[in-house]
Amino acid sequence: MSTFEELFQHAPCGYLTTDDDGRITRVNDTFLSWSGHQREDLLGTAFGRLLPVGDRILWSTHSVPRLGTVGTTSEVVVEVIGADRERRPALVTATRIPAHDDAEAEVRLIVFSAPERLAHERELTAALERAEESENRRAAAEADARRRALQDPLTGLPNRAGLVQHLESTSASGPLAVLVVDLDHFAVVNESLGSAAGDELLLTVARRLGSAVRGDAFVARSSANEFVVVDNCADLDAAASLAERLLAELTVPVVLAGLEVVTSASIGAAHAEPGTAERALRDAGVAMQRAKVRGRRRVEVHDPSRTSTAADRLRVLGELRRGIPDGQLRLLYQPQVQLEDGRLRGVEALVRWQHPVRGLLPPSEFIDVAEQSGLVLELGAWVLDAAVEQAARWARDPACATIDVSVNLSTRQLTDPGLVGLVTETLSRHRLPAHLLVLEVTETALVADPDVAAATLTALKDLGVGISVDDFGTGYASLTYLQRFPVDELKIDRSFVTGLGASDGDTGIVRACVELAHAVGIRAVAEGVETEEQRELLAGMGCDVGQGYLFSRPVEADVVQGRVPAGA
Repeated sequence: MSTFEELFQHAPCGYLTTDDDGRITRVNDTFLSWSGHQREDLLGTAFGRLLPVGDRILWSTHSVPRLGTVGTTSEVVVEVIGADRERRPALVTATRIPAHDDAEAEVRLIVFSAPERLAHERELTAALERAEESENRRAAAEADARRRALQDPLTGLPNRAGLVQHLESTSASGPLAVLVVDLDHFAVVNESLGSAAGDELLLTVARRLGSAVRGDAFVARSSANEFVVVDNCADLDAAASLAERLLAELTVPVVLAGLEVVTSASIGAAHAEPGTAERALRDAGVAMQRAKVRGRRRVEVHDPSRTSTAADRLRVLGELRRGIPDGQLRLLYQPQVQLEDGRLRGVEALVRWQHPVRGLLPPSEFIDVAEQSGLVLELGAWVLDAAVEQAARWARDPACATIDVSVNLSTRQLTDPGLVGLVTETLSRHRLPAHLLVLEVTETALVADPDVAAATLTALKDLGVGISVDDFGTGYASLTYLQRFPVDELKIDRSFVTGLGASDGDTGIVRACVELAHAVGIRAVAEGVETEEQRELLAGMGCDVGQGYLFSRPVEADVVQGRVPAGA
C-alpha cells in the first residue's frame, strides 16, 4: 500500500468520493469503522441514501446545488445512518473537482463525527433518567431537552428546527419579512484564521443581527454560516429596507485573531402574507443564492410579480441557447479614464441580449441562468471572440491603438481546462496583441478553487494577457490573492466608491485599496464613479483609473472610437 493510500485509509476523519450523480466511488477505512458499513455495500450507492429523510432533502436541495454553482459546501450538519441503523451526528464538507483531461468530475466529501453532540444526547438521556424520581424534575428535564433540541449550542439562537417551529406557529399571523443571511467566504476565515476565529465571527454576527432588529423579531442560525431573520413588515419595500439595514450592520469590520477583517453577507428577502411563511423562507433562500451569483455583499429581493418559475427558467435557457448562434447577443463598452489627465485608457466589454420579444435585456436577466446551467461557457466564448475582434479593429486604427479591452470571466470559465487554449486561439485568429486584452475575475471565482485559478491565471499571464481582480474589497483575504495570483490591476468595488466623502469607513477602505495596489506594483481602478467629488477624492488618493456614469454609460463601439481625440 502506498503512503498516500495508507494516509487516505487511516485518516482521522471519514473520506468519500462520489461521481457527479452522487454515487460513492471510494470510501476510506475510517468511515467504514465509524459507520459499520462494508465497502462493497457502499460502492455505487448514492451518498444521500446514508442520510435520514430530512437531512437527505436538505442535502439535495441546498448542498448539491451549491456544489454545482460555487464548487464547495462546508460543515453541513447531518446525521449518517450506520449499518446498525443508528443515526450518527456528523459534519460534512464537500468539494467538487471539475472534469479535466481524461478524468471525470468528482465530489470529495470529508465526514467528521460529532462527539460533542453525542455527549450532549447522553447527558440529556441521563438527565431524563434522573428526573424519573419525581414528576416535577422529569417535567423540568423534558422542557430543557426541548429547548436544547431547538437551540444552536454556539450562539444560543434557535436552530433550523426552532426556525421551522416558529414559522409554523406564526403562519396565521400578520404580514412578515423573511430574510436569509449567508456570510460570504466564511470558509476562508476558518482556513486562514482557525475555527476559533470562525466561531467568534458567528457570535459577532448573531449579536449584530439581534441588536439591529426589534425586540419581537425572530433570529435563528439555520446552518453553519447562514442565519434567518423573521420580523413583522407591512410590505415588500419594508422587507427590503430591513435587509439593507442588516447588510450595513454586517459590513462593519470585526477584529478576529488580532486582525481587522471586513465581513460581508449575501441577503435574500421575501414578504409573507398569513399562511405563506414557509414558502417565503424558500423564496428568500433562492433570492440569497441569486445575490451570491451576482457578486455577493448585496441584497436580492424576491418579487412575486417578477419571479421566474422553473418552467420560465427553462424557457429563458432555451431561448438563450438559440439566441447565441442566431446573433441576438451584442456588446456595449464602458470607457475607463485615466484620472490624472482624463484620457481614455481602455474599455470594459458588457454583454446584452437583444431578445426578439422582450427587447434589450441586461445581464441580470440571463447570466445566472447561464451560470447555473453551464451555458455560460458558450456565452463567455462568444463575448471573448466579439470583444477581441473589436479590440483588433481598434488596434489597427492609429488613434485607438492603445485602447485595451476588459472581458469578465465567470467562475465556471476560470475552472474550465479549455480556457487558456480558447484565449490563445482567439487572439491568434484576430491577430490582437495579447497585452490589449484584460481578463477580469472576481474574488469569488478565486476562492472557488485557488489552485486551479492560480495555474490558469499564470498560463494566461504567460501569454501576455492582463489580469484584473474585480469587486476588490468584498472578500476576506484580498492581500493573499494579490500575493498568490499574477494580477495587473484591482478594481475597487463600487459599493465603497459610492460612500466616498459620505462615509469615513468607505473612504478609508478605498484609500487602503489604492495604497495596497501601488505597494505591490499594480494599477488601482475605481468602479461606479458617478460624481465630480468622487473623482477629485480618487485623484487625490493617487487612484490610476476611473470607470462609471460620470465619464460614460456603456456605449456602442463607434461611440467609443468617436471619443478618442485626434493624434492620441
